[in-house]
Amino acid sequence: MVSFSTGLIFVTIIVVSRRKTRAGFGLIFAAVKSKKLPAWQLGAGVLGASFVAMQTHVVPIAGVALFTVASLAGQTAISLFVDKVGLSGGKKSAISKRRVIAALITVIAVIVSAWDRFSMNTFSVAAIFLAVLAGTWVGVQRALNAQINVHSTQSFATSQLNFITGTLFLLILFFIRYLNTGQPLSKLVSAPWWVYLGGSIGVLYIAFSATAVQHMGVLVFTLFSVGGMLVGSLIIDLVAPTSGTDISWYLIAGILLTYLGVIANGQSRFSRR
Repeated sequence: MVSFSTGLIFVTIIVVSRRKTRAGFGLIFAAVKSKKLPAWQLGAGVLGASFVAMQTHVVPIAGVALFTVASLAGQTAISLFVDKVGLSGGKKSAISKRRVIAALITVIAVIVSAWDRFSMNTFSVAAIFLAVLAGTWVGVQRALNAQINVHSTQSFATSQLNFITGTLFLLILFFIRYLNTGQPLSKLVSAPWWVYLGGSIGVLYIAFSATAVQHMGVLVFTLFSVGGMLVGSLIIDLVAPTSGTDISWYLIAGILLTYLGVIANGQSRFSRR
């Protein structure tokens, strides 16, 4: 809830200060009114919020490494289907052997990169299933955002819609949880200031992905974003490592495998003749 609410504040400031972005936000609802955009697609932000909620539930059970691999498996699997039906509004892409191999290589790459962090002591079939399911939501969200972005023509307007619906959804979940547990928010007051930057980074991610998916398709975007995630992990381990962190050759091997998957796909707009 903190991540989404701070992100909503950040993106609202951007939208309010830019006339074209404000107009783009209005174009989304104009498209719904003219039936060019189905109203249910406005709930794309709920899928992202559901992923965050599921992540906070599964990670304490299965660990970060297993959650990352399982959710990525769900993302790549649904990306193949989403691109096949053209849910993102772009050109349809058949489920070819090359695309399946590229997806499998990427999942293997993440498994390799996190190999030294797996803990089978916390393995839970139910938790892994939930992580895979959460990953599929992200893939569908990217496709829906791409369609919304076609009408808004402003990626930050698309991002704001996501954060509005996502924040409202998480507020409902939080209220239900509070009624059941009565857990206070006192720990948030003593948290370091930088924990509140996550939502702002999420705004940029959604804005960029909504535009990129229109041109690259969901699968290709997923392959590249995974590569960026692993490179970012390596940079953090080099520049600002946590106590006891060693540079893992598994992570470096995973990065190389990820971009092998990109090459194996060979169907991004950068490699088409």
